[in-house]
Amino acid sequence: MLETSGDGDVLVVDGDGSLNVALIGDAIAGLGARNGWSGVVINGAVRDSAVLREIEFGVKAVGTNPRKSKKEGTGASDLLVSFAGINFVPGHWIYCDEDGILVSAKKLG
Repeated sequence: MLETSGDGDVLVVDGDGSLNVALIGDAIAGLGARNGWSGVVINGAVRDSAVLREIEFGVKAVGTNPRKSKKEGTGASDLLVSFAGINFVPGHWIYCDEDGILVSAKKLG
């Protein structure tokens, strides 16, 4: 998905909270940044966390794991995704800082 034009959007990925493998690392995050994505919210693990902090690309995840995931080419897009008590609705706005995530139906400010 991050290979496509992001137009400032945030990709939300539900990895069922698994920390068994990383769902994104620095190479894929860099690709997303180059393609105009603002960032990702991942219900799962990421890798290369030190490098991710240096990329102008927001990353929120449950945790880290150095193990790469297998690319199976499965998944769906433009769906309601719910985890951590939050409903991520396509088209809603996501705001993040170091402490957390806010989802809003309207653009704030």
